[in-house]
Amino acid sequence: MLHRRTFLAGGLSAAALAAAGRTATAAPGDSAYVMGYFTESPNRLANRYSLHLAVSPDGLQWTPLNQGNPVATPTAGTRGLRDPFILRKQTGGFAVLATDLNGTDFTQQNQHIHAWDSADLRSFTNYRRLRMHSMPTHTWAPEAFWDAARGQYGILYSANSGGRDAFYVNYTTDFATVSAPQLFFDPGFNVLDATVHVGNGMNYLYYKSFVDGRLYGARSTTLNPRSFDRGTYTGGVVSGGIEAPIVVKAHNRNEWFLWGDSFSPVNGELYAWRSGDVNSNSWTPLSKAQYTQPLNAKHPTICGITAAEHSALLARWGAPTWNRIKSYSHPDHLIRHADNAGRIDPYPFDPHQDSLWQLVPGLASSSGISFRSVNHPDRYLRHAGYVVGLAADDGSATFAADATFHRVAGLADGAWTSFRSHNFPDRHLRHANYALRVDPISTAADRADATFQIGH
Repeated sequence: MLHRRTFLAGGLSAAALAAAGRTATAAPGDSAYVMGYFTESPNRLANRYSLHLAVSPDGLQWTPLNQGNPVATPTAGTRGLRDPFILRKQTGGFAVLATDLNGTDFTQQNQHIHAWDSADLRSFTNYRRLRMHSMPTHTWAPEAFWDAARGQYGILYSANSGGRDAFYVNYTTDFATVSAPQLFFDPGFNVLDATVHVGNGMNYLYYKSFVDGRLYGARSTTLNPRSFDRGTYTGGVVSGGIEAPIVVKAHNRNEWFLWGDSFSPVNGELYAWRSGDVNSNSWTPLSKAQYTQPLNAKHPTICGITAAEHSALLARWGAPTWNRIKSYSHPDHLIRHADNAGRIDPYPFDPHQDSLWQLVPGLASSSGISFRSVNHPDRYLRHAGYVVGLAADDGSATFAADATFHRVAGLADGAWTSFRSHNFPDRHLRHANYALRVDPISTAADRADATFQIGH
């Protein structure tokens, strides 16, 4: 199990979602999304092998819950998890599954997976470990789907038998007792990270191939074991250090999203693609301007939820008290401080806290804002000689004015945001060669460099 798991962002209609691996069963009225994940960062500062949650109204812009901290942690086995999966059960409530692995030692042999029940994802009960097989191998990236023809759920996972990585399935009605394992998908070469989308007359299985490192999709009119073996219909979506695909259909339109998790060259970055028809061989990459992943999210799962469930999760766990700020002209870059210099750098990086800001009432005017550092809470972004850096508040009126900005409509895109200097109102916060400054804005390039998106 390298870094494994694939996923799509979006949501499925109630009919299309009647069963899904990685895309859980949708309820009538689903209009939002919840994501489950664990966390890692490039220098391992954020490595937390527990269940984290984020919510989104559109499946693209995500708000981490519980300040980005875990909401559930295994208490048996390795006492850590990877690759969580959330399924809305046919009878209501949710099942949560995960790989029983704490860390990155992928040589471990483990025949178990973690499991919880949850009525509403605000609490997690009946924790147990399920033994899926007796083979001397791993049990990675469990997902589940409802097989209406059998009247049972299939639990799908990666294992290695006979020297080849393939997908196995066990059937269950209660996620407490499971049937004997069966080989589910073996195309004749090593594969990893299965995700199933159950459709109306056609079902889809996406996976990573070790032949070329690309993500592929297979399809079958049934959910029977081995029915997908010769059903691959897509070309490789992407090559390189990407795994863990997920496919999700938007709730209210015929639009599909595919997500993949990057582990190389930088660990902890999610990528997304769009299609107007999951049955076609056509995926177009999204720009980082079009989506924002949760901080340090790895190997996620996405499940449709209702607007009421979305609100209830925010009420239970809370939205972050901090923000991250994305550049318009370089949407893979975030505002950060580095050795007290203000700049933009490509996400992800460590220390990741350098990109977290509390937007507090302006030190010089409550109608404005000031950028207070989360990991250095006595320091603010301020300009000095028009160069922007991080500095401790000295209590002076000059410092307060230099550290105060006014939010205005984005100079390059009115749906984004620009920040006008309080004491030099003819100047705006912008980056120039990635360094932050306050400058007059005149050209289209200037306007792009002075436009940002506030998110989490």
